[in-house]
Amino acid sequence: MICPATRDEALTQLADFVPRAPLYARDRNHVIPGHPAVSRLSPAIRHRLVTEDEVAAAVLAVHSPDRVEKFVQEVYWRRYWKAWLSLRPEVWHDYLAALRALPDSPAVHRVEAADSGNAVIDHFARELVGTGYLHNHARMWFAAWWVHEARLPWEAGADFFFRHLLDGDPASNTLSWRWVAGLQTPGKTYLARRSNLEKYLAPDLLESLAQGLPDFENPRSYLPDIPARVPITRPELPAAEPDFQLTSGLWIHDEDLSPESSPIATHEFTAIIVGDNPSSRDAFAVPTAKRAWLDAALTDAATRAGRHWQLPTARVDGPDLAASLLSWAQNTGIQQIVTLRPEVGALDDALPQVTTKLAAAGIRLALVDRPQDLALRPLATAGFFQFRERMLKRTKPTESAKNPR
Repeated sequence: MICPATRDEALTQLADFVPRAPLYARDRNHVIPGHPAVSRLSPAIRHRLVTEDEVAAAVLAVHSPDRVEKFVQEVYWRRYWKAWLSLRPEVWHDYLAALRALPDSPAVHRVEAADSGNAVIDHFARELVGTGYLHNHARMWFAAWWVHEARLPWEAGADFFFRHLLDGDPASNTLSWRWVAGLQTPGKTYLARRSNLEKYLAPDLLESLAQGLPDFENPRSYLPDIPARVPITRPELPAAEPDFQLTSGLWIHDEDLSPESSPIATHEFTAIIVGDNPSSRDAFAVPTAKRAWLDAALTDAATRAGRHWQLPTARVDGPDLAASLLSWAQNTGIQQIVTLRPEVGALDDALPQVTTKLAAAGIRLALVDRPQDLALRPLATAGFFQFRERMLKRTKPTESAKNPR
């Protein structure tokens, strides 16, 4: 398995990677079967089985910052994307609207079925569907071919990745595809070149996929209409702080699967429910393998939470998230449901309906933010490197994360 679905196993995988972290800058671009040069922890980080701070701190506890700078930088790219999109949520909603408006495309279906006619692209399509993972360099090559060579809509490619990637993230995935297409940094595209594939593909792969290389010989940008820079439209998050004088229940979802390491860890609850939004899995056509990984991760979170708070845990039941939470709250006598705030994405999109349905029955939905998220969010007003410099001045990995086990 690329990345385990439990926190303990993810921490073990992190510990195994830490000695190799100084080699990351040298080896990270090489696309090798099994991906030994990278941590393969992105699914665990995306769903917060482990946090960015824990990963960075585990590496920095052993190595000097200059030896692992590139790895730590890549860890925080994911947080930068989340913060950037949180300030500009309409980019996600515009993407969904454009995706819904796309006509059915036989060409898209052929690529997804590994029948594009290009050996390189078909290899990576099979790997993506079969494992739920692609090396970052392979993602860039694939997206560049999709947009600039095949001239397929970037939104359809982003959807293909989002459905299958275990680390599929509304921010990282959507914004990375926009970057390749020349939208995220207006007019600046990414092109996959044959020389780059020949440099970084493992020799055995390069030999077996050689017939696909001519398509990368002379890439040319396919530039869409270049938009203006996206303005910040949500400088502040909507307030929904908990009132712990109310009888409270804890809702754990797959956007943050380690509540026992969050600010709510010390609060008392009378009941716990675990689960995400079942209807969004269907809406995004999430495949069986990814659903199984998510369910295993949710089960692990339920086990840890039950042990931490000494409470039994229920599971979200039925296709309607709002109805499931309401029924659970009423059956347990809860006045308030507390959860860690999800980032921009499908679960966040479901919250207005959940909030309205609960409020009609006199039940509050309260959202809690991790302090580091709040600290870094306002820093994503421009590019990543400006974000990184501001982050280094204002924050550092938390002391409590230095020994995550």
